[in-house]
Amino acid sequence: MDAFYASVEQAAKPSLRGKAVVVGGIGPRGVVATASYEARVFGVRSAMPTAQARRLCPHGAYLVPRFEVYRAVSERVMGLLARLSPLVEPLSLDEAFVDLAAGGSADTAERARAVAERLRAEIAAATGVTGSVGLAGAKMLAKIASERAKPDGLVLIEPGTERELLAPLPVRTLPGVGPATAEVLRRAGIHTVEETVRAGEAELTRLLGRAHGAGVFRMALGVDDRPVVAERDAKSISVEDTFEVDMTDRARIRFEVRRLAERCVTRLRAAGRSGRTVVLKVRRYDFSTLTRSETLRGPTDDLAVVREAAERLLESVDTTEGVRLLGVGVSSLADFTQEDLFAQSERAGSGGERPAEPAPTEEAAPAGPEADRRWLPGLDVTHERFGPGWVQGSGVGRVTVRFERPEDRVPGRVRTFAVDDPLLRRSGPLPLVPRGPGASGEAADQPSGSSEEASRPKSASGAGPASASGSGGRSSP
Repeated sequence: MDAFYASVEQAAKPSLRGKAVVVGGIGPRGVVATASYEARVFGVRSAMPTAQARRLCPHGAYLVPRFEVYRAVSERVMGLLARLSPLVEPLSLDEAFVDLAAGGSADTAERARAVAERLRAEIAAATGVTGSVGLAGAKMLAKIASERAKPDGLVLIEPGTERELLAPLPVRTLPGVGPATAEVLRRAGIHTVEETVRAGEAELTRLLGRAHGAGVFRMALGVDDRPVVAERDAKSISVEDTFEVDMTDRARIRFEVRRLAERCVTRLRAAGRSGRTVVLKVRRYDFSTLTRSETLRGPTDDLAVVREAAERLLESVDTTEGVRLLGVGVSSLADFTQEDLFAQSERAGSGGERPAEPAPTEEAAPAGPEADRRWLPGLDVTHERFGPGWVQGSGVGRVTVRFERPEDRVPGRVRTFAVDDPLLRRSGPLPLVPRGPGASGEAADQPSGSSEEASRPKSASGAGPASASGSGGRSSP
């Protein structure tokens, strides 16, 4: 998908089409999740601090993420991919590998191209946003092709042309070459894929070690035998929040850990999983990050058990000088629950019941009734008189709303209200495209949980893995 989060927001908000849109954290410590292509012209990039993005692009629209909408669109796209092949490997909400040969839909390069063109049209019709497709005989090459296809394009790497394509690319293009490996190669005078091949396997093995060096050399030759792996299983489920101001109050920190534990268990149950190991993550004032973990007697999805374990872990961490990030996760996942009978009996003795849990969220928003009165830019609202709209901004007791629908051809009207206006309330998202015959996958206006993971490639003919990339240029269909 192309600049996925930002493209979804542009599709949902007619006034933002063709404008610079930045989605991510909007506070002083916020980070850009993705930027529209109009914002990228100003130098805005994913993972950039939002404060820096505002300096580069002061007139852009800065919006908080709406993950429920992105998941719904992702599920429709993944549904279209699943019709092409049983081997679909999602890498994130907006990208996946597909083994077209396994699906029998492409036994030649030209047939693969025809399938990809049809797929791009179906994605646009079903979701209202565009995707780019890379076609090649291996995963690495398909991903490179999809990045070259962006935005809204298709690139096919013909068999036999791989070496020529790879030669001038930076060595960081190769899978497995991160900053540390790239620095080792740079000191040896190796900067491009062609120079990596010229160095030879023996030299790379000397520099990087036997296994890593041999792997990098094979990738530089264009040899990538990694299969598309369907139904890749999640290893952990976690949530975390970064705070605008360092927290030093121990009671507040404990409250945030409890809240994160609740969100984590909500996601755990939504995935139908349980876990045996509870993990606490703490990033301190000086950016040092600590992790603490506790392994339980058996896998559980019990909120009280996870919350109590997270609180015990917090007791071993010194937070007196300030905390900027907290996270709670559960790992060692299982598909069943082995209840902690001791914890159960404690609750039974105190007359306590299993506490109700809040709806899952991936934004740092306050818990409780006040959450609905927090008017963050980009969120969906409705007014009893003016109908559906979205928050453009708020401050000094006022909130500005633009009233428009995804199907509108022109920008909607803007109105300002008191933040406590009883006629204004948060609402669910509107569908990006109208329902109708021929729509595939889940309805875009019915957000649900994150899409399941899945997939696998071929390596010889033009009918190998396809890939299409999303917000920030990664691979997919």
